Amino acid sequence: MLAGLGMVGPFSIDMVFPAFAQMQVQFGVNEVAMQQVVSVYLLAFAVMSLFHGSLSDALGRKPVIIVGGVIYIIAAIGCALAPSLWVLLVFRAIQGMSAGAGQIVSRAIVRDLYQDADAQRMMAQISMIFGLAPALAPIVGGWLLSIGPWRYLFLFLVLFGMLVTGSVALLMPETHPVSKRTPLHLRPLLQGLLDVWRDPSGRRLAINAMLNFSGMWLYIASAPLFIVNLLGKGEQDFWLLFVPLISGMILGSYVSGRLAGRMSGSRLATLGYYISLGGGALNVILTLIPATARLPWAVAVLPIYSFGVATAFPIITLAMLDRFPKSRGAASSVQSFVSLLANALTSALIAPFLATALWHLSTASLAITLASFWLWQRHLRLSQDEDCAATTTPMAYEPTDEM
Repeated sequence: MLAGLGMVGPFSIDMVFPAFAQMQVQFGVNEVAMQQVVSVYLLAFAVMSLFHGSLSDALGRKPVIIVGGVIYIIAAIGCALAPSLWVLLVFRAIQGMSAGAGQIVSRAIVRDLYQDADAQRMMAQISMIFGLAPALAPIVGGWLLSIGPWRYLFLFLVLFGMLVTGSVALLMPETHPVSKRTPLHLRPLLQGLLDVWRDPSGRRLAINAMLNFSGMWLYIASAPLFIVNLLGKGEQDFWLLFVPLISGMILGSYVSGRLAGRMSGSRLATLGYYISLGGGALNVILTLIPATARLPWAVAVLPIYSFGVATAFPIITLAMLDRFPKSRGAASSVQSFVSLLANALTSALIAPFLATALWHLSTASLAITLASFWLWQRHLRLSQDEDCAATTTPMAYEPTDEM
């Protein structure tokens, strides 16, 4: 059920990619304008993500998910009936504001129920199931386009939203009891978010999680241009990108869960980075050689890259939540906001610019992963220094303000 909540976001994004060409013709707009169907959704998702987690700290996990689900369903109906691109963008923004309720709050639910290795295993299992969504979404979208217009895609999201929200309302227990809830006042809520961001480790981990996923997101955001312009394929062929990417992600999540408790989280995440960096470097080499800058080589090593990303991601997420045991919702919100804001900017500005050549995408993706690895190593080193300082001089210790 938690994985289902997480799948709402990828379905809302990836399923509409195959319809871009059809929508572009109907609305009479260019490719850059169509990218805003994703970027507007993500920007609204990012802004509201600051509040979903904190609201769940104050009101409980279940009410926030259900209200968000109902608003999402209404917004999906508005998207299906939109007469113009501008109206569609308005409802996409509302859809983005509500879609994050389940995805963000579900992370806090995992930490409500599970500890240590069990939490890592559960987070990995959720990531593994959740990983099916980006692979299935464009395939489902292409199939729906074969039987009807693009509006069918949003009607499918209406049904999917009803299924997930109804399951939560009927089957999911409340995991955040009244005794542990925080007062619902705007100032403390904003202060809680600010406290998370001001914490040096919290800031590092939020940016680290964003960079860890951004290299893979660059390919996802570029999917319409990658498939149609660079590979010369059509609306039924988005699986050529998503299946390799997501198969590696699912396998990486599985391995991360299996090794929970057998290997320290920091070592496993570092191993994941080495794998993703190796896959990313090989991907750059293949895209720079004219003989391999085409199918199947253009996607051949993407599973290796996404495997490494998925191995590290659950560990980084849990480290963020563990840093703030009394305000996990706020921690999840800050982490999601940073990632989603970066994803929105990538979709609107960076992807259209870089998706003009295969080697542009591969090089940028590798550079992002290198930055993420550097920050992860810095976090481990500074965390060790902080722990040593706290042990030797607990009364005098003040957290460093370095990031």
